[in-house]
Formats: sequence, structure tokens, C-alpha cells
Amino acid sequence: MKKKLLLTLLAALLLLPVWLWLAWWLQPRRKLTVAIIDKTVTGPNPQGHLSLDWVLNHKRFAKTATRGYGPGADYFGFFPGGDHHYRLKGLERFRPDDIERLATDADLAYFADTYGIYSAEWYGSLPPGSRSTLLYGGMSEQDIALLRAIKARHKTAIAEFNSIGSPTPEPIRKAFESLYGLRWSGWTARYFPVLDTAQNPDLPHWLVDNYRAANSGAWPFHRDGMAWVNNEGRVVVLEAGTTLRTAIPFIKTTPAARGLGLPDSIGYPFWFDVLEQETVTGPNETLAVFDIDANPDGAKLLSASGIPARCPAILRHLGADYGFYYFSGDFCDNPIGFTTSYFKGAAFFEDIFRGKVSAGDRTPFFWDFYRPLLAGILESEYQRTRVPRR
Repeated sequence: MKKKLLLTLLAALLLLPVWLWLAWWLQPRRKLTVAIIDKTVTGPNPQGHLSLDWVLNHKRFAKTATRGYGPGADYFGFFPGGDHHYRLKGLERFRPDDIERLATDADLAYFADTYGIYSAEWYGSLPPGSRSTLLYGGMSEQDIALLRAIKARHKTAIAEFNSIGSPTPEPIRKAFESLYGLRWSGWTARYFPVLDTAQNPDLPHWLVDNYRAANSGAWPFHRDGMAWVNNEGRVVVLEAGTTLRTAIPFIKTTPAARGLGLPDSIGYPFWFDVLEQETVTGPNETLAVFDIDANPDGAKLLSASGIPARCPAILRHLGADYGFYYFSGDFCDNPIGFTTSYFKGAAFFEDIFRGKVSAGDRTPFFWDFYRPLLAGILESEYQRTRVPRR
């Protein structure tokens, strides 16, 4: 009897993935047309917008009544090929009437990443003495035209880091800021798990070089910490134990985020924009803020550079006039796989089997913060599509 019971339990365990897939597959497809813009796809795994596609697929939102979203195909931007070949399929090839048609057809627009691709990054190496040039990237006039058309139709746009920073031209950035009532300070920031250049080869060379150029060649950092860089190349560094009480920045939700299923706070170890404080008095409500736990010495360094210790992480405007979300961090860029999106209850089992993660690992951020945030937004937008727009 015990043997039969054990065999039954074992069979049920082995068949669990099948049941989870079947539970996902039995959910009805729901048509939600999302215009995805990603100009920073460097290989077959489009990590810059894969998290968005994961949520779309997991929740059974589909591009058409019969076809879901394919991460490698259903976006506008840079399409990598073999042997350093590539195709540009962004909005820059669109005529004004094409932009208007897209704005009519789409339910919402999502600007995942407009940073783009540089020649050194794409080709791997450059001839001696040559400089890396931008192959493609930055928000364009056509991108702004789509956002204006989306807003005019009382629809929703979502944008995130890096949409308005370099290499987006200043006139385009200002047009975006004016359109949605926010302002970038010119600073971006990131947590690094190791600031020692001998131990962390992933530290950007330009960041270290710029700091050394302004500090008599010194780079006196060895622990984990944070670096800020502005659009003129100036670098500010705070280190754990000397100028930071807690090295990693935390995203902390505000009362406006109640009901979204988000944790009160979560560490965020990647790039983010530093928005001006006056942004919070504009047409948007602040759902979450970045909080830097600097000690008095660190606070002085930040203040001397005009860098706030708290700044907006998520902005939202929802009304009959239009919808808008701005994620100051690179929220959609997370090291996840797509396969788990086909299994209902994936988040429950991920939480059970999640092992110890490093401070720099963005995987918990995806599962605990981005996934429920996006699922809620997409569900809300789907319900909005079922109500006639005025």
C-alpha cells in the first residue's frame, strides 16, 4: 500500500509541469496590442524587453486573437543578425500617417530601451585610434510623434530608463518632459557589488577613467557601493562603510501604490535615472521612490553635487485624458528565461525553490516587484480597452 502511494505521489510530481502548462494553456487568450520599442537588442535573447514579454505571455495577453508575443520579433528597434549584420526596424522609417495608424491600432506603447547600439559594442573591436560611434539609438522625432498620438487618443504610454538620457538629443528629451510633466536631473546611478577594479572587470572603464581624471588619478574604492554619472561625464562614488550605511539603493513604495501587490521595499542593483524633485509636484503621482542610505559624509557629497538621496522611482498618471507610467530604473532588463512564462503558478514555485542570491542579482526584483507591477498595469489596460474611449 505504501509503495503504491509513493509511486502515485512520484507520478504526480513528475507530471506537475504538465498540469501547470495545461492550466496556463486553458486560460483564454486576451487581445492587447502593445507597441514595444527596444533599440538595444544585441543578440538572440532580447533581455531589454524580455520581462515585458514574459508577463504578457504568462497572463495570456496576445498580439492578435490567435498569436501571442514573440520576444525576438514583436518590437520596433534594432534587430541583430549573424556575422555582424543587423536590420533597423524602428519608427524612424514610418511616415506621419503610419505613426497615426499605429497609435490607432495599439492599446498602449512601451518604450523599454532607447539607448541603442555603438560600433565598439557591436563589432567587438575597432581599429587603433578610432572612436566608437552610435550605430542606432536615442529617442527620435518619430518616437515622440507616436507618444503624442497615443496621448491624443487618451491611451497609455510606459517609458523607463534609458528613454531620455544619452544618446537622446536634448530637444527630444525636453519634448518628452513637456509632454508628460517630468524633468531629468542629468544624473544616472547604479549599484556595483564590487568597486575594486582588480576584482570587477565589469566596471565601466569610462566611469573609472572619468573619476580618476577629476581626482588626480585616484580610485580608492574596494567594497560595494554606488556610482552616479551626469550627462557631462562627472562621476560621484559612495562606498559601503565609508559614505554609505547600506550600499544597495532601495525602492520604497508610497501610499499611492496600495493595492498593486508590491512589497514595501526592495533592493534595486541596476541603472536608474535621477529625476528632479519638482517632478513630484507635476501631473503625476509618485508610486515609489529610490532611497539612498548615506551616512553624514555621504549625504554631504550628494548635496554638494545636487544629487537627492530620495527621488521618484515610479510615476503614474491615470485619467480620462491619458495614461502614463515612468519607471526611472531599467526595470524591464532582468536575467530571466522565457520558458517559465508557459506555466501557471510559476512565481509560487520560484519563491519556494529560490536559493541564496547575491546583492547584485536582479532576479528577485523581477519576480517580487516588476512581475506583479506589470501584471496589474496590463490587466488595468485590458479592462480599459473594453470601455469605449471618448
